[in-house]
Formats: sequence, C-alpha cells, structure tokens
Amino acid sequence: MSALRAHWRPVLGVSLAVALVTHAVTTAATGLWFRDTSGLDSLENDPNPSVREALDALGHALPGSAVPLAAGVLGTMVTTALLTIVIGRAVLGRSVSPGEVWRDARPRLLQLCGLLLLLPGLVAVTFAAGLAPGLLLIAADADSEGAALALLGGLGATAAALWLWIRYSLAAPALMLEKQGLSAAMRRSAKLVGGAWWRVLGIQLLALLIAFVVSAVVEIPTSIVGMAIGGDNAMDWLSGESVSVSWTFLVVIGIGGVLASTITLPISAGVTALLYVDQRIRREALDLELTDAAEMRGDEK
Repeated sequence: MSALRAHWRPVLGVSLAVALVTHAVTTAATGLWFRDTSGLDSLENDPNPSVREALDALGHALPGSAVPLAAGVLGTMVTTALLTIVIGRAVLGRSVSPGEVWRDARPRLLQLCGLLLLLPGLVAVTFAAGLAPGLLLIAADADSEGAALALLGGLGATAAALWLWIRYSLAAPALMLEKQGLSAAMRRSAKLVGGAWWRVLGIQLLALLIAFVVSAVVEIPTSIVGMAIGGDNAMDWLSGESVSVSWTFLVVIGIGGVLASTITLPISAGVTALLYVDQRIRREALDLELTDAAEMRGDEK
C-alpha cells in the first residue's frame, strides 16, 4: 500500500469524488422514496407470522437497504478501476494527478459502465434463479415446502454469487490497464484468479473487515450527531420501525458516509488493484516487465 500512500493526493481525490456521488445518490433516494419506511416492524405484533407475511415484510424492508448497498458496490468498482491507473503509474515511479487519471480512464468509461451493470446483474440473476422455485411453491400455497426450498436455494445462490464475485473481482483492473474489451477483461480476471480463488477470497474478506471497522469508527460520531438532531424518530428509523426522518438527519448521516468512504474506498479498491498486479507478477513475471520499463524510462531521462 506504499504506492497509495506515496500518491495520496490523487487517491483521496478519486475516493472523495466517488464518495460524494454515491452518497448523494443514496441520500436523495432515501429521502425521496424510503424516508418513511415500514421496515420489519409489521411483524412485531404477530408472534407467529406466516411465510407469506414474512416475505411481504421483507419485501418492504429490502428496497431501502438495497440502494446504499448497490451504491457502495458500484462505488468500490469505479474506485478500483480509477486507482488501478494510479498504481500502474506508481509501480513505474511516475506521479499522476486526478486530471490525468480522468483522461486515462475516459476512453474506457463505456466498457466500465458495462462491467458495472454486468457483474451485479450476474449476481441478481443467480439469486433469482436460486429463489424462484421456492417462491413459486409459496405462490401455489405450499408455504412450508416453498420456504424450505427457498432457503436452500438462497444458500446455494449465496455460494454461487460469492464464487462469481471472486472470479471476476480483477476484471476492473484488467479493463483499465490492459485496455481490452469487457468480455476479454472478465476472461483475464478468471484466468488470474484461477488456482488462487481461496487466497483472493481471504485477502478480499480481510480488506472488507478492515474497511468495515474503519467505517464504523468514522460514522459512529456522525450517527450520534444525527440522532441528536433527529431525536427519537431517528433512533426508531435506525431500528427499522415505521417512522419518517428529516432531511437534516439524512444529510448528517450522508456527510459521515462521505468521510468514511473517502478513507475506506482506497483500502478495498487498492487491495483489489494490488491483487491484480500481484497475480500478474506471480503468473506472468510482470515484475521483470516493470523493471525493464522503469530502466527504459531512466535511460530516456
């Protein structure tokens, strides 16, 4: 991570820009459509809800959580792609400004947008395929059998989605550095991860854990401020009860999210970018190519 520390200005610039966009979208979407949320509190007065009632309550609660989750995933992928350019320059001993990062990334934006849509789409299709048989049984009034099948399908879909996430986790760096098409970048990721799936999984999970802890440390103070401003309604909203919170509360929480993401995005995105470089060094002797490139650059000077 020394490369990221040595080039902290473009790193923080990229992370701040992505964090501002993602949290602005999340705050606006929450305030416009999910500020008055029913959550799961509809089940509190029913100690023995039916499967259908539980699914209905879950269906009302999920959209409000899906927006920040999707924004976070997309933000991490965008940051990974952009920071790959910074790291690619850094390993050659070259400095880069945020403007240069944008100029290098701009020709690849169309392919990057395709990747941002394709990978979450694959995960969504995986979960839909896993849950569909059980949900069809529930729709046919076979609640207990459908619930059991949906649970098994959900577990299988989770395992499959995790496999897909790791298999294609290096696609964004491959897309930006190798300047290939979308399908070629995904094949490159699968090739680089092949044989090292568990290692890549462990490193990615560790990076997520570190980012989660850092994010919690940063967001707790702003959450306390938000609760103080929002009062009891804000605390009820955080616990999932049916309340409506103020825009002031959402903005304060959004500011905390921007600060946290500006710090944590370089962690998760930087680890992915460095994993890409590391796998290429292990499999393709990229370090020798980088050494030759650095020596040629030194000769030019």
